[in-house]
Amino acid sequence: MNETKKIDVLFFIIRDVVAIGIALIVSLALIASVSKDPLGSLTYFLIGPVQTVSRIGYIVEKMIPLMFTGVGVSLMFRCKQVNMGSEGAFYLGGVICAAVAINVKLPIVVHPIVCMLAAGMVGALVCGATAVMHTKFHSLTIVTSLMINYICLYLGQYLIGNPLWDTSAGFKASFKYLETALLPKLFTQTNIHVGLFIAIAVVIGGHFLIERSTLGYRIRTVGSNSKFAAYSGINVNATIITCEMIGGFLAGLGGAVEQLGMYKRFEYSGLSGHGFDGVMIAVIAGNNPKYVPLAALFLAYVRVGAETMARMSDVPSEVVAIVQSIIIMFVVAERFLAGWKHKVIARQSLKQLNEGEVK
Repeated sequence: MNETKKIDVLFFIIRDVVAIGIALIVSLALIASVSKDPLGSLTYFLIGPVQTVSRIGYIVEKMIPLMFTGVGVSLMFRCKQVNMGSEGAFYLGGVICAAVAINVKLPIVVHPIVCMLAAGMVGALVCGATAVMHTKFHSLTIVTSLMINYICLYLGQYLIGNPLWDTSAGFKASFKYLETALLPKLFTQTNIHVGLFIAIAVVIGGHFLIERSTLGYRIRTVGSNSKFAAYSGINVNATIITCEMIGGFLAGLGGAVEQLGMYKRFEYSGLSGHGFDGVMIAVIAGNNPKYVPLAALFLAYVRVGAETMARMSDVPSEVVAIVQSIIIMFVVAERFLAGWKHKVIARQSLKQLNEGEVK
C-alpha cells in the first residue's frame, strides 16, 4: 500500500470517528437537557445494550439484515450508481420468500435455499430494472429507483392481502411459513439465527468481489471514470447493470433471511426501511464491504441503546435519528477535515522529495 493510499484510509477512519464522536456529544447534550435524570438516561443509552444477554442478541439481530443491504448498496455506490431500490428489493424479496415458504414443499435444507434464491432473483430484477432504464434511456437512477420502491410496495401488499392472506390471523399477515423453510436459531436466549453466517459470507464475498476480481476492477474503474473505462475497452453499460443486479440480489436475499430467521409469517405493513438503512451503512463504511459489519454494529448498538433508554427513562427514542443525521452530514461532507488531509499529503510528498534529493 503506497503512502497516499495509507493517508486515504487513515483519513476515512479519522473522519468517521470524529463524525460519530460529534454526533454522540450532541446527543448526550440533548439527553442531559431534557431528562430529569441525565446520568441514568445516559447510562441506559451507552451501557444498556450490553447489560443483558437478550439485548446483546437484539443488537446482532438488527445487524444481520443491515449487512446484506449495506454490502449491496456499497457495491452500487462504488460504481457511482445512486440506486435506492434496495428498499423495494428487500421488501418484495421478503414477499416472494413468503410465497415460496408457504406454498412450496421441499426438504428441510433445500427449502430455505430455494426461498432465498427466489427472493434474491426478484431483488436483482428490481435494481436491474433501474439500471437498464439508466443505460438505455439515460433516466436518473435515484428517481427511477425511488419510484420502483412504490411498485414493489403495492405489488407486495396485493400479494399479502389476497392470495397469501391468512384471514384467521386477526391482522393483515400471510399464512404461516412451513417449518422446513425456517432458519434455525443459534442460541436459546436470543433470536440470533443461521442468517448471521450467511451475512458474514456476503461481507467476505463482497470484499473479494470489489477488491480481488475482474468484475470488481471494472466496477471501480467505471465508478472512478466511466469515459476512461470505455476507452480501456470496458463495457460500461454491462458493468453498471451487473453491479446493480448483484446489489439488488443481496437486498432481496437479506429480505428472505430476515423473514425466515425472525418471523413465522409475513407481517410487514409497509416498507421496512432496511434498504434505506443500507445507504446509511454504506456511507459510514466508505462504500467498502470490509467495514460494513462495523457500521452495522454501530447503528444497531445506537438503536438498541435508544430503545432501552426510551423504555427505562423519560427520554424519547427519537434521539437516535439525531445521531444518524449528524453522522451522515459529516461523513458525506467532502470538505470535512479535508484541510488536514491536504496538509498530511503535502508534508509526506515534501518528505519523499527531500529523501530523494539526499540519495
